[in-house]
Amino acid sequence: MEVLKVSAKSQPKSVAGALAAILRNKTEAEIQAVGAGAVNQAVKAIAIARGFVAPNGIDLVMIPAFSEIEINGELRTAIKFIVEHR
Repeated sequence: MEVLKVSAKSQPKSVAGALAAILRNKTEAEIQAVGAGAVNQAVKAIAIARGFVAPNGIDLVMIPAFSEIEINGELRTAIKFIVEHR
């Protein structure tokens, strides 16, 4: 599964374009975000991506979950968004 890592400084439109490109070829992708700002950008990106793929008859579904990831040797709690299309 393709994993996109989003930060608070990520541009939602750019992340949305990458997500849409992945979902045109695969059935699911994952977005990881650590922190409130990153989660905000990720949710905006998913909403924008839904608009990008809707004209092709693709409807996106987002499944949020917690995930433990390692950053600089430390375990951090991330929010992961599994994005699928139907």
